[in-house]
Amino acid sequence: MSLTKPRLSGLVLFTAAGGMWLSGRSLDWKTWLFAMAGTAGTVGAANTINCVLERDSDRFMARTAKRPLPMQRLSATSALIFAVLLAVVSLPLLWVGVNWLTGVLGVVALCSYAFVYTPMKSRTHWAMQVGAIPGALPPLMGWTAATGRIEAPGLVLFAIMFFWQLPHFIAIALFRKNEYQAAGLTSLPLEKGDDVARLHAVGYVAALLGVSVLPYFVGVAGWLYLVVALVLGAWFAWVAVRGWRGQLGPVWARQLFTTSLLYLTGLFAALGLPV
Repeated sequence: MSLTKPRLSGLVLFTAAGGMWLSGRSLDWKTWLFAMAGTAGTVGAANTINCVLERDSDRFMARTAKRPLPMQRLSATSALIFAVLLAVVSLPLLWVGVNWLTGVLGVVALCSYAFVYTPMKSRTHWAMQVGAIPGALPPLMGWTAATGRIEAPGLVLFAIMFFWQLPHFIAIALFRKNEYQAAGLTSLPLEKGDDVARLHAVGYVAALLGVSVLPYFVGVAGWLYLVVALVLGAWFAWVAVRGWRGQLGPVWARQLFTTSLLYLTGLFAALGLPV
């Protein structure tokens, strides 16, 4: 269970379910179940492979040091077998039980996270942008599960999740900078410095504010959502700008991290308001 990163997987399922719900299509319970189970299994497989590949560096970070592999409570071989079993079960669920397009997106999410993003983390800070792609796919997968097509609303949900992750990741990289360095991982603060990282956070929050209003214009959210999105976006931007202008440190970075979580929760809750 720990290898699948339950808290992260829970967020993924929340956004995938949001994509299905926003489509406005009525799904039979089997399709809904296959979509959720297939997405959960695919994400679990990707997270497990990530744990296997990063088992040595995980020992140097407080939030990962107590995972089963760094603590040697489980062998890497056992974990890898578990990941393969998850993928072998979950990907056919998406391909056959839902539709081929959702299955393709599942394969892209798994491979890009486990085999592109994870190795890049020790080489370049651009891994952050690459890692945001599989992280943004679940709501689009939810949309395609319901509609069988890639459409503007699904792409808007993808864009929201993509730009949301970037200031979220930067916040983590700032207040865990020393741990990243000890683990041999790179990040924007380590490569370019804290000032550049704070400025990038402001830029990504600004981009997020721009894409967050699009659900209103593509017809999947109403004016109440638009008001909430603007208010939440202004708050998120204020926190980011305050840290950049004041050259604030780890305490502010943790505040930015917490703000990002509250922002996303509020934004997706607002998507449920009447159109």
